[in-house]
Amino acid sequence: MTAARATPILETADVRRTFQVSAGFLKPRRALHAVNGVSLRLAKGEVLGLVGESGCGKSTLARMLLGLLPPSSGDILISGQPVSSLDRKAVARRIQPIFQDPYSSLNPRKTIADIIALPLKVHRVGAAAEWPAKVREMMDLVGLPHRYVGNYPSQLSGGQRQRVAIARALIMRPEVVICDEPTSALDVSVQSQILNLLLDLQRELGLTYLLISHNLAVVEHMAHRVAVMYLGRIVEEAETDRLFGDPQHPYTRALLASVLTPEPGLGVPDAHLGTAFPNPIDPPPGCTFHPRCAHAMPVCRTIAPKPLATATGHVECHLYDTEMRQAS
Repeated sequence: MTAARATPILETADVRRTFQVSAGFLKPRRALHAVNGVSLRLAKGEVLGLVGESGCGKSTLARMLLGLLPPSSGDILISGQPVSSLDRKAVARRIQPIFQDPYSSLNPRKTIADIIALPLKVHRVGAAAEWPAKVREMMDLVGLPHRYVGNYPSQLSGGQRQRVAIARALIMRPEVVICDEPTSALDVSVQSQILNLLLDLQRELGLTYLLISHNLAVVEHMAHRVAVMYLGRIVEEAETDRLFGDPQHPYTRALLASVLTPEPGLGVPDAHLGTAFPNPIDPPPGCTFHPRCAHAMPVCRTIAPKPLATATGHVECHLYDTEMRQAS
């Protein structure tokens, strides 16, 4: 898949987020760099996949993009305008989330009509008499029959609840949607329906998606580009076809090698990443991936790699830095 080149609708420039966390009883608090210098650009109408292991900083980055968490440093821009210059409501009008679990993200005491109409009420969009028609229009878009307007979330299936969540996110026609594991809580039988719905809506409404997922098959199906995150850094970014066909970073290769295959007799794949995830409070020196990397060189243990340009993105790895390889 290839997205058209355009002015970024959403951009991050060296964004960082640091938390001070407890290191133990009577010990001083220590810094946890959840997001450690991330620069991304999303063009209008593009789908950018963000992948990585749990704890790598994906959700923290998403919360900053939604305006729910301020960055410790760096800039987040919407159409060139700093998010810091906008209030929460202004950001919410332009960026909306679709969360992982459609049951916990919906108010169980509100009807489907009330849930979908809530953004219109909060932002005072139009007259209240117009809201029912807008709700029905959005239910048509996401494939929900009108007979569900008076139902409650508990009366709907998982797939139907996620359609409600999508309708609520889109009723104000945002420019960017942050999809945080939008199908992982659903039955396999309905996952493809929701993914195809998201793609149809993206094309029909001209939406821009940041798709956060552990499921590499989902990312390959939906995304134009993919960014691979490890311990708060984007270690590789490329167009989807290139990243899946010719991954550069050893971590990206390990992620792709870990995908289960339907071929009988192969068993569970071994990604050769070991069993221990590095401590984000005390990350390894140099390249943070080097303790798990089969291609680590002496230089990897002392010097952090810099981003190196590739044909469609960048990679942070000394394997592609001629100067560092010679020094090693």
